[in-house]
Amino acid sequence: MNWQSLQSWLVKLHPDTWSGAFALAILFWVGGLLLSWTLHRAIWLVIERDRDQRIDRMAARFLSKVASVFVWLIIMMLYAHMIPALDRLSTALLASVSVASIVIGLAAQSTLANFVSGLSLIFYRPFRLGDRIQINAPTGLETGVVEDVSLGYTILQTFDNRRVIISNSVISNTVMVNVTAVHPRVMAIVPFSIGYDADIDKARTLALELAEAHPQVEEVAGCPVVLLGASSVDLTLRVWCPDPVIGAGVKYDLTEAIKKRFDTEDIEIPFAYQNVVVKSLPTSAPARKPEQKDKDC
Repeated sequence: MNWQSLQSWLVKLHPDTWSGAFALAILFWVGGLLLSWTLHRAIWLVIERDRDQRIDRMAARFLSKVASVFVWLIIMMLYAHMIPALDRLSTALLASVSVASIVIGLAAQSTLANFVSGLSLIFYRPFRLGDRIQINAPTGLETGVVEDVSLGYTILQTFDNRRVIISNSVISNTVMVNVTAVHPRVMAIVPFSIGYDADIDKARTLALELAEAHPQVEEVAGCPVVLLGASSVDLTLRVWCPDPVIGAGVKYDLTEAIKKRFDTEDIEIPFAYQNVVVKSLPTSAPARKPEQKDKDC
């Protein structure tokens, strides 16, 4: 390739021509992909070398996404500055920047609110990636593991492998329960009732034996009487489990085991019933006699 052919090729790449603008767009796009990939790769290399978990994974993911957005914004601004047509258009738009900013701000109000709420979640850190939280959703109380926090939404993975997607502005203004913020150990509470004629000490002893025999129970806290109801004596069996998932399974297992054991030991588990008192029965109406037909025609 001689100097003349190289000079003619550079002329074709001039930003004033359509071919040059298109070629520069491809170059900037490839450069943006490489820069964004390099940035993500550098962040993940730092995270992989962090053996002591000193870097918050959720903050690293969120900030990498923010950095990627800023990279593409800078690429677009540089490209617009190099293309004369776009540069003149941007200069003209700056004259009405106040009106445009108001319109864009109103149109992207929810988006900006989600972004700012995402920043507050990163800075204040009410939860981290992998934490199990409880939050009210349209489907009711949802419990899930924090899977990801993006620029606009937080994703929870429930125990039945569903994905609950909540906007950052909603989750930052909602009361949530973080059940694994300090320690994953959780207390499973198993309520059950017995009749007033049943032996409380015998029922408590049987429930404690079932809890101690369960392989996933770490510690038995107790089984106190919590309420004297209208037709039952209410108790709660309290046991410590390694994490909330195991605790939910232990609660179901012990509830079934208590029912079967009480049936074997003839301990009454009361259930609701109604007494219907009939004060008087309605008197039946006398049977009507068939009308006699006239014999006379």
